[in-house]
Amino acid sequence: MKLIRIDLKKLRLSIGFFLFSMVSISLLLFKVESQKINTIKQVAKQKELLLEATQRFQDSGNEKANIIKFLPQYQQLISDGAIGEERRIDWVDKLRTIHKDNKLFSIKYSVGVQENYVPNFALNIGPFKLQRSVMKIELAMLHEVDLITLLDSLSHQQSAPFIIRLCEIQRINPTISASLTPNMQAKCELDWITIHDPIAAVKVLPSKNEPGVSP
Repeated sequence: MKLIRIDLKKLRLSIGFFLFSMVSISLLLFKVESQKINTIKQVAKQKELLLEATQRFQDSGNEKANIIKFLPQYQQLISDGAIGEERRIDWVDKLRTIHKDNKLFSIKYSVGVQENYVPNFALNIGPFKLQRSVMKIELAMLHEVDLITLLDSLSHQQSAPFIIRLCEIQRINPTISASLTPNMQAKCELDWITIHDPIAAVKVLPSKNEPGVSP
Protein backbone atom coordinates (compact mmCIF):
# COMPACT_ATOMS: atom_id res chain seq x y z
CA MET A 1 0.00 0.00 0.00
CA LYS A 2 2.84 2.38 0.78
CA LEU A 3 4.43 1.94 -2.62
CA ILE A 4 1.10 2.56 -4.38
CA ARG A 5 0.57 5.80 -2.48
CA ILE A 6 4.05 7.00 -3.41
CA ASP A 7 3.48 6.10 -7.08
CA LEU A 8 0.15 7.92 -7.12
CA LYS A 9 1.75 10.97 -5.60
CA LYS A 10 4.45 10.97 -8.27
CA LEU A 11 1.82 10.42 -10.90
CA ARG A 12 -0.18 13.41 -9.69
CA LEU A 13 2.95 15.54 -9.76
CA SER A 14 3.74 14.37 -13.28
CA ILE A 15 0.20 15.03 -14.45
CA GLY A 16 0.22 18.46 -12.82
CA PHE A 17 3.54 19.34 -14.39
CA PHE A 18 2.27 18.09 -17.76
CA LEU A 19 -0.90 20.19 -17.51
CA PHE A 20 1.11 23.23 -16.43
CA SER A 21 3.46 22.70 -19.36
CA MET A 22 0.54 22.43 -21.80
CA VAL A 23 -1.06 25.60 -20.45
CA SER A 24 2.26 27.44 -20.62
CA ILE A 25 2.88 26.23 -24.18
CA SER A 26 -0.66 27.25 -25.17
CA LEU A 27 -0.20 30.70 -23.68
CA LEU A 28 3.16 31.02 -25.40
CA LEU A 29 1.69 29.95 -28.74
CA PHE A 30 -1.22 32.38 -28.28
CA LYS A 31 1.22 35.20 -27.54
CA VAL A 32 3.36 34.31 -30.55
CA GLU A 33 0.28 34.19 -32.77
CA SER A 34 -0.94 37.54 -31.42
CA GLN A 35 2.45 39.09 -32.07
CA LYS A 36 2.41 37.61 -35.55
CA ILE A 37 -1.03 39.09 -36.26
CA ASN A 38 0.07 42.48 -34.87
CA THR A 39 3.20 42.34 -36.99
CA ILE A 40 1.14 41.56 -40.11
CA LYS A 41 -1.17 44.48 -39.31
CA GLN A 42 1.77 46.82 -38.77
CA VAL A 43 3.37 45.73 -42.04
CA ALA A 44 0.05 46.24 -43.84
CA LYS A 45 -0.30 49.68 -42.23
CA GLN A 46 3.24 50.60 -43.26
CA LYS A 47 2.50 49.49 -46.83
CA GLU A 48 -0.66 51.60 -46.80
CA LEU A 49 1.24 54.63 -45.53
CA LEU A 50 3.93 54.05 -48.16
CA LEU A 51 1.30 53.88 -50.91
CA GLU A 52 -0.33 57.09 -49.62
CA ALA A 53 3.05 58.83 -49.50
CA THR A 54 3.85 57.61 -53.01
CA GLN A 55 0.46 58.82 -54.26
CA ARG A 56 0.92 62.22 -52.61
CA PHE A 57 4.35 62.49 -54.19
CA GLN A 58 2.92 61.64 -57.60
CA ASP A 59 0.04 64.07 -57.09
CA SER A 60 2.44 66.81 -56.05
CA GLY A 61 4.47 66.12 -59.17
CA ASN A 62 1.34 66.33 -61.34
CA GLU A 63 0.24 69.48 -59.52
CA LYS A 64 3.65 71.05 -60.07
CA ALA A 65 3.52 70.14 -63.75
CA ASN A 66 0.05 71.69 -64.06
CA ILE A 67 1.20 74.83 -62.28
CA ILE A 68 4.14 75.19 -64.64
CA LYS A 69 1.89 74.50 -67.63
CA PHE A 70 -0.93 76.90 -66.77
CA LEU A 71 0.96 79.57 -64.82
CA PRO A 72 1.36 81.92 -67.83
CA GLN A 73 -2.38 81.79 -68.56
CA TYR A 74 -3.17 82.30 -64.88
CA GLN A 75 -0.87 85.32 -64.66
CA GLN A 76 -2.42 86.74 -67.82
CA LEU A 77 -5.92 86.43 -66.33
CA ILE A 78 -4.71 88.26 -63.23
CA SER A 79 -3.17 90.96 -65.41
CA ASP A 80 -6.43 91.28 -67.38
CA GLY A 81 -8.47 91.64 -64.19
CA ALA A 82 -10.42 88.40 -64.63
CA ILE A 83 -8.87 86.94 -61.46
CA GLY A 84 -8.50 88.93 -58.26
CA GLU A 85 -10.13 92.13 -57.13
CA GLU A 86 -12.61 93.68 -59.54
CA ARG A 87 -11.56 96.75 -61.48
CA ARG A 88 -14.78 98.69 -61.83
CA ILE A 89 -12.93 101.96 -62.45
CA ASP A 90 -11.35 100.38 -65.53
CA TRP A 91 -14.78 99.18 -66.67
CA VAL A 92 -16.22 102.68 -66.40
CA ASP A 93 -13.22 104.29 -68.09
CA LYS A 94 -13.47 101.94 -71.06
CA LEU A 95 -17.22 102.47 -71.27
CA ARG A 96 -16.68 106.23 -71.41
CA THR A 97 -13.94 105.85 -74.02
CA ILE A 98 -16.13 103.68 -76.25
CA HIS A 99 -19.02 106.11 -75.87
CA LYS A 100 -16.82 109.05 -76.81
CA ASP A 101 -14.95 107.40 -79.69
CA ASN A 102 -18.17 106.21 -81.37
CA LYS A 103 -19.92 109.58 -80.81
CA LEU A 104 -22.97 107.93 -79.26
CA PHE A 105 -25.88 109.74 -77.66
CA SER A 106 -26.18 110.21 -73.89
CA ILE A 107 -25.46 107.24 -71.68
CA LYS A 108 -26.22 106.56 -68.02
CA TYR A 109 -24.73 103.75 -65.99
CA SER A 110 -24.42 102.42 -62.44
CA VAL A 111 -22.48 99.53 -60.91
CA GLY A 112 -24.03 97.59 -58.03
CA VAL A 113 -22.32 95.93 -55.09
CA GLN A 114 -20.31 92.80 -55.67
CA GLU A 115 -22.01 89.52 -54.73
CA ASN A 116 -21.48 85.79 -55.03
CA TYR A 117 -22.49 84.35 -58.39
CA VAL A 118 -23.84 80.87 -59.06
CA PRO A 119 -24.42 80.27 -62.80
CA ASN A 120 -27.48 78.35 -63.95
CA PHE A 121 -25.29 75.99 -65.97
CA ALA A 122 -22.77 73.31 -64.95
CA LEU A 123 -19.36 74.81 -64.24
CA ASN A 124 -16.44 73.20 -62.43
CA ILE A 125 -13.93 75.79 -61.22
CA GLY A 126 -12.53 73.80 -58.32
CA PRO A 127 -11.79 75.84 -55.21
CA PHE A 128 -12.20 79.19 -56.97
CA LYS A 129 -15.20 81.41 -56.31
CA LEU A 130 -17.22 83.43 -58.81
CA GLN A 131 -18.47 86.90 -57.97
CA ARG A 132 -20.36 89.43 -60.02
CA SER A 133 -21.25 93.11 -60.09
CA VAL A 134 -24.32 94.19 -62.04
CA MET A 135 -23.86 97.18 -64.33
CA LYS A 136 -27.02 98.93 -65.53
CA ILE A 137 -26.77 100.95 -68.74
CA GLU A 138 -29.24 103.33 -70.36
CA LEU A 139 -28.31 104.42 -73.88
CA ALA A 140 -30.09 106.84 -76.17
CA MET A 141 -29.76 105.61 -79.76
CA LEU A 142 -30.30 106.67 -83.32
CA HIS A 143 -30.92 102.99 -84.19
CA GLU A 144 -30.15 99.48 -82.85
CA VAL A 145 -26.64 99.47 -84.32
CA ASP A 146 -25.55 101.93 -81.61
CA LEU A 147 -26.22 99.33 -78.92
CA ILE A 148 -24.44 96.61 -80.91
CA THR A 149 -21.44 98.93 -81.36
CA LEU A 150 -21.28 99.66 -77.64
CA LEU A 151 -21.50 96.04 -76.48
CA ASP A 152 -19.20 94.71 -79.18
CA SER A 153 -16.53 97.32 -78.43
CA LEU A 154 -16.85 96.64 -74.72
CA SER A 155 -16.36 92.93 -75.34
CA HIS A 156 -13.19 93.51 -77.38
CA GLN A 157 -11.62 96.14 -75.15
CA GLN A 158 -12.50 94.62 -71.77
CA SER A 159 -10.63 91.43 -70.81
CA ALA A 160 -12.72 90.70 -67.71
CA PRO A 161 -15.71 88.59 -68.78
CA PHE A 162 -19.25 89.89 -68.64
CA ILE A 163 -22.65 88.38 -69.40
CA ILE A 164 -25.56 90.32 -70.87
CA ARG A 165 -28.46 89.66 -68.51
CA LEU A 166 -31.12 91.55 -70.47
CA CYS A 167 -31.63 94.40 -72.90
CA GLU A 168 -34.85 96.30 -73.56
CA ILE A 169 -35.31 98.77 -76.39
CA GLN A 170 -38.04 101.38 -76.48
CA ARG A 171 -38.88 103.65 -79.36
CA ILE A 172 -38.87 107.32 -78.37
CA ASN A 173 -40.18 108.78 -81.63
CA PRO A 174 -43.23 107.25 -83.36
CA THR A 175 -41.39 107.46 -86.67
CA ILE A 176 -37.71 106.77 -87.27
CA SER A 177 -35.89 109.98 -88.05
CA ALA A 178 -32.60 110.21 -89.91
CA SER A 179 -31.72 113.43 -88.10
CA LEU A 180 -29.15 113.47 -85.30
CA THR A 181 -31.68 113.00 -82.53
CA PRO A 182 -32.33 109.85 -80.49
CA ASN A 183 -35.06 107.60 -81.81
CA MET A 184 -34.70 104.77 -79.27
CA GLN A 185 -33.76 104.13 -75.67
CA ALA A 186 -31.97 100.94 -74.58
CA LYS A 187 -31.81 99.61 -71.01
CA CYS A 188 -29.36 96.78 -70.38
CA GLU A 189 -27.98 94.89 -67.40
CA LEU A 190 -24.53 93.25 -67.53
CA ASP A 191 -22.98 90.79 -65.08
CA TRP A 192 -19.29 91.59 -64.64
CA ILE A 193 -17.67 88.31 -63.55
CA THR A 194 -14.61 88.14 -61.32
CA ILE A 195 -12.83 84.93 -60.28
CA HIS A 196 -11.45 84.95 -56.75
CA ASP A 197 -8.54 82.84 -55.63
CA PRO A 198 -9.63 81.28 -52.28
CA ILE A 199 -6.27 82.12 -50.69
CA ALA A 200 -6.37 85.77 -51.67
CA ALA A 201 -10.15 86.19 -51.53
CA VAL A 202 -11.39 88.61 -48.89
CA LYS A 203 -14.89 89.51 -47.83
CA VAL A 204 -16.22 92.42 -49.87
CA LEU A 205 -18.17 94.87 -47.75
CA PRO A 206 -21.39 96.31 -49.26
CA SER A 207 -21.14 99.80 -50.65
CA LYS A 208 -23.48 102.20 -52.38
CA ASN A 209 -24.01 102.07 -56.13
CA GLU A 210 -21.64 104.14 -58.19
CA PRO A 211 -23.78 106.10 -60.68
CA GLY A 212 -22.43 107.98 -63.63
CA VAL A 213 -23.75 110.08 -66.48
CA SER A 214 -22.15 111.04 -69.77
CA PRO A 215 -23.78 113.60 -72.04
